[in-house]
Amino acid sequence: MVTGLLILLGAWWTGPSLFGPAPEGQDRHVVDATVAKPVGCSEPNAEEIVQFELGGRTHEGVLSGCGHDQGERVRIAMTDDPAETDGPVPVRLAATTPGVNDLRRPVGLGLLMLSCASGGVYAFLLARGPRHELVVA
Repeated sequence: MVTGLLILLGAWWTGPSLFGPAPEGQDRHVVDATVAKPVGCSEPNAEEIVQFELGGRTHEGVLSGCGHDQGERVRIAMTDDPAETDGPVPVRLAATTPGVNDLRRPVGLGLLMLSCASGGVYAFLLARGPRHELVVA
């Protein structure tokens, strides 16, 4: 049981870097975008063009992906500022970008806590040994 608590304390102390961190020093912009030029998945290194609004202006981005329909709405994340970049900005789907999904850390810590508790109970049962008392009424 104590070992499980030490593992949980170590996981908490490690901080957000344990379950899908965002790279240090990079600010992410997460916005909704519309697919402007879709690409089929049969092409190698497929890149689609998406349009999005940020800061009241419309920008274009290059999404490394395929299979979306024209006009389809996707949620994207980018590290570059589109106002400071000439041409399309490299973007990623927000759901696949490390550090964007806020659910990873609490779910990961919850599963770690459950596994530590299970291991502690199992160790207790092994240390206790079999019960030999049988009460017959």
